Amino acid sequence: MTAEPLLDPDPYPYYEQLRTHHPVQRMNGTGFYVLTRYEDLRAVLRDPETFSNTLDLEELSGEKARQLGARYQQRLKEKGWPHVPTLHQSDPPEHTRYRRLLNKVFSPTRVRQMVPDVQRICDQLIDAFAGAGHAEFVQEFAFPLPAIVISEQLGLSSQEIGTFRRWADAMLAPAQGLLTDEEATLRYADIEAEAQHYLAGVFEARRQNPTGDLISALVAASQEEEQAGGRPLSMPELQNLLQQLITGGYITTADAITSAMWLLTQHPEQIPQIKNDPKTFAEESLRMLAPVQGLFRKATRDVELHGVNIPEGAILHVRYGAANRDPGTFRAPDTFDVAREHVMRHMSFGQGPHACVGAPLARQELVTAFERLLARLDDFRLDPDHEPERNPGLLFYSFKTLPIRFGPGGPERQ
Repeated sequence: MTAEPLLDPDPYPYYEQLRTHHPVQRMNGTGFYVLTRYEDLRAVLRDPETFSNTLDLEELSGEKARQLGARYQQRLKEKGWPHVPTLHQSDPPEHTRYRRLLNKVFSPTRVRQMVPDVQRICDQLIDAFAGAGHAEFVQEFAFPLPAIVISEQLGLSSQEIGTFRRWADAMLAPAQGLLTDEEATLRYADIEAEAQHYLAGVFEARRQNPTGDLISALVAASQEEEQAGGRPLSMPELQNLLQQLITGGYITTADAITSAMWLLTQHPEQIPQIKNDPKTFAEESLRMLAPVQGLFRKATRDVELHGVNIPEGAILHVRYGAANRDPGTFRAPDTFDVAREHVMRHMSFGQGPHACVGAPLARQELVTAFERLLARLDDFRLDPDHEPERNPGLLFYSFKTLPIRFGPGGPERQ
């Protein structure tokens, strides 16, 4: 098979075919082995010794992409700091050190402390379109919300969201295949280097005067590591961790919020339940439409799975979106059910040592977003005059646009 069926706007029927008949399917051209069954993904993701995360995008691309990727790294080294393996492209025990530090940053207590700010940002965004009766949900709410949340943690004001998005888009350019030629490669690398120098100043400021934000927590965790006899984070390590937090907390959270709104418009009969239990709604939305549909692992030895020989060095594509609809794990998996039991089993944040470290914040943003939207507005539906648009892509389930209409809601902040 080729990758084309996985790019379909509705890949779920194809996932069912693979799960049923070809749970381990080798792609023609790339040679990736696609896994679609829940228990297979669970086993692979929890065994980093056999299925390593120490691979980068250059291993998955053609020669031109590898050359441009190397040029991007060279440019960063010249103008800023090079990428180094931290959370991504590493396995235990190296990965364990970074994970321990980040767990302190994204502690439940810290995320709870951020809730008033997330509520404030939600209400400010809703204020801007509530009176119109319609909105382009992606650009007017779903993307600005996580962007402003992270921007404020970086010391940027909400008025500087354009700067943040420019930085984040440049950081994501290699992963999104935007390094198409030398000019584009150098342009995006220069923008990321600009962001790096800004962040270096923020790191130093937070060392001198902590403010209680995420960067202050990361710098403090590094200092505690040093005081305990360990090695503090180097500047390239700090830069790489922030790059992952920015890109991971921006695009995928926005995609999750957008997909949840699309599901809400398709199931208005469940809105009373959603209001009563927004947390289960958030998890069921993540299960139904995983923002990250799949990622990669590399076999460190020859293995056999469902009678298929997977050689050492082969790339496995673990398809979260397919595992989330596995009937062996979820009853009536293609049915959207806000009252679903055991919904937290979904794999939208991964599993094992590389499960998404920012999941607590992403979940809170998703829950708070719909608490405020449903408290202030009502009668959400798709705009009949404008069709939603999807972004094509192998890894992400993403809407380019989601035009919606709505009516006035309850008494809050009308």
